[in-house]
Amino acid sequence: MIGRLTGILLEKNPPQITVDVHGVGYEVDVPMSTFYNLPATGEKVSLHTHLLVREDAQQLYGFLSEGERGAFRQLLKISGIGARTALAVLSGLSVNELAQAVAMQEAGRLVKIPGIGKKTAERLLLELKDKLPKSALVSAAAVAAPDAGSDILNALLALGYNEREAAGAMKALPAGVAVSEGIRQALKSLSKS
Repeated sequence: MIGRLTGILLEKNPPQITVDVHGVGYEVDVPMSTFYNLPATGEKVSLHTHLLVREDAQQLYGFLSEGERGAFRQLLKISGIGARTALAVLSGLSVNELAQAVAMQEAGRLVKIPGIGKKTAERLLLELKDKLPKSALVSAAAVAAPDAGSDILNALLALGYNEREAAGAMKALPAGVAVSEGIRQALKSLSKS
């Protein structure tokens, strides 16, 4: 089993990259969350990996964090969820956002991911409950208070901001902020960026 790769990043063709490890080029599929945080080509990169062996193929998946790899492995354990769907989920939501959606049972956030329908989203919420890495759940709880945070996040999403923008704006909010004040401050923060 290949658990980690460290080498020089040769190519970046989303969602696949090529990493040169002592003269051997490994083709690795990565979620977009990892892809956007990769160094420039020609620089050193280190990835946590998951090797998937099937009858017709051997595929290597890479992640910058152990939390992403853990979430990917949990997603693969769910009936009907393959590697491509698991990558799509991690491309659409960070591990913290996924943990928050599961904790708050928000199927609407998962349905926005291409390839995830309502039934699949509900199955993911049910199957992932209490199975995501504990550090992700702690971070998700710290993003915002469950009641106000959920309302503020939903308001930002309804206004057309994506998950990343909304989560970034919410991190800047003080703890225990009221919904209306939170939305106002988040919009002010988003208008500056």
